[in-house]
Amino acid sequence: MTSIFAEDSALMRVLTRIADLMILNLLFLVASIPLVTLGASLTALNFTALRIGTGECVSVSRDFFRSFRRNLRQATVILGIFVALGIVFAAWFLVVTRLVPNTLLQILLLAVWYVLVAVAGLTALYAFPYLATFDDRTREVLRNARLLSWRHPLTSIVAVAVIGLATIVTIFSPQATGYGLAWFLIGFAGIALVNGVLFRRVFDRYIPAVAPAPARPSAWEPTDAAQRAEEE
Repeated sequence: MTSIFAEDSALMRVLTRIADLMILNLLFLVASIPLVTLGASLTALNFTALRIGTGECVSVSRDFFRSFRRNLRQATVILGIFVALGIVFAAWFLVVTRLVPNTLLQILLLAVWYVLVAVAGLTALYAFPYLATFDDRTREVLRNARLLSWRHPLTSIVAVAVIGLATIVTIFSPQATGYGLAWFLIGFAGIALVNGVLFRRVFDRYIPAVAPAPARPSAWEPTDAAQRAEEE
């Protein structure tokens, strides 16, 4: 019985992981309240979740606020870009559906709209985890996030499915999430952890394996091993 509650037992590791995710979820919610800081909160959420997933996290709060402070300005700019795109897309949809009389032209414009929305959405999906992992300028963050979403379609599909499934369950079976309570307890951090495992497998292919590697490298080109794996 004593071994079950030992500090290094499987049970205690699981409980510790759950506690870390609950703390991370609370920090994310509190830091996102001003809304303008949502970009930095998302970056810090992904940074800390990635470290929890790899067992590198020693202090959840320290990792979270370190990433939050470091990326506040750049993450806010990136968030602003996506918000601006969202406004443009909303206006485009309204104009096309209400002011374009030609049915064929409307279908064509909506088809382009769906493609661009998908590209922007996938770019946003990768942008904040990418910023949490690499040091790059905003332009490179957006470019590389877009390229990664295309280059690793399976990861993109699974990551979207994780978020989509959680959202669908919440909407159509609210009792399964305690009528939204799970989101306040562990929801956002849990999704970040699951998707963090997927993103880590992608990002590791672009981090040089030759030591010493910086904590947040800016490498974009894949390593030789990754290139050989792709060729095979």
